[in-house]
Amino acid sequence: MTGVALAEELLLLAYDDETGKATMPRISLDLGMAAAVLIELALAGRIAYADGNLTAVDPTPTGEAVADGVLARIAEDTPHTPSSWVQRLRHGLRDRILGDLCSQGVVRDVEETELGFIHVHRYPVLDATVEADTRHRLAEALTSGVAPDERTAALATLVAVLRMESALGVSGEAAETARHRLAEIATGAGFSGEVSLDDSVVRPSVGLVVAALAQAVDAALGPRR
Repeated sequence: MTGVALAEELLLLAYDDETGKATMPRISLDLGMAAAVLIELALAGRIAYADGNLTAVDPTPTGEAVADGVLARIAEDTPHTPSSWVQRLRHGLRDRILGDLCSQGVVRDVEETELGFIHVHRYPVLDATVEADTRHRLAEALTSGVAPDERTAALATLVAVLRMESALGVSGEAAETARHRLAEIATGAGFSGEVSLDDSVVRPSVGLVVAALAQAVDAALGPRR
């Protein structure tokens, strides 16, 4: 695994660059980042779906601290379903990813006090190039009509499931068009969550994580209309 992690890209899309605050419901973002780490590990061949659960099939570290921590946890823990892992991993994950982005100099941690005693943190962007590359890849995927690379397709799938079209800077009819294109990308890559356990049709591990995420988001926010 090299470059920026999927969960980091997702978080950067979800936070306002100037205010450093989340622009979407935090529970759905936390669920999405948990799913992103699992998808990253599945694409790297470290975990796979078997007998109803996600299991570690290759414990070799990826070199990405958050993902490696999750990989070790999956390898050591009792087996759990994709839905269970998405829920288990979301707690505290955002803080770890924000910490990593701070240490990389991508965002900075601004601590403030509200009402005289409530401490809050904002994370405005320091290095905009990381998010700019992410947005460029997604824009190309939305407009070119060409199937994107695997990781961009995975990110597009997460954006679609998390209802993050507005984070792409589109609204109204353009948002509806983006939504359909994101769904096309997810289906074309076999990441849509409509799972066949025939791996020649779709990657079961990724598809089932996506399905688990969609179910969790619907439970948190209500079914999408």
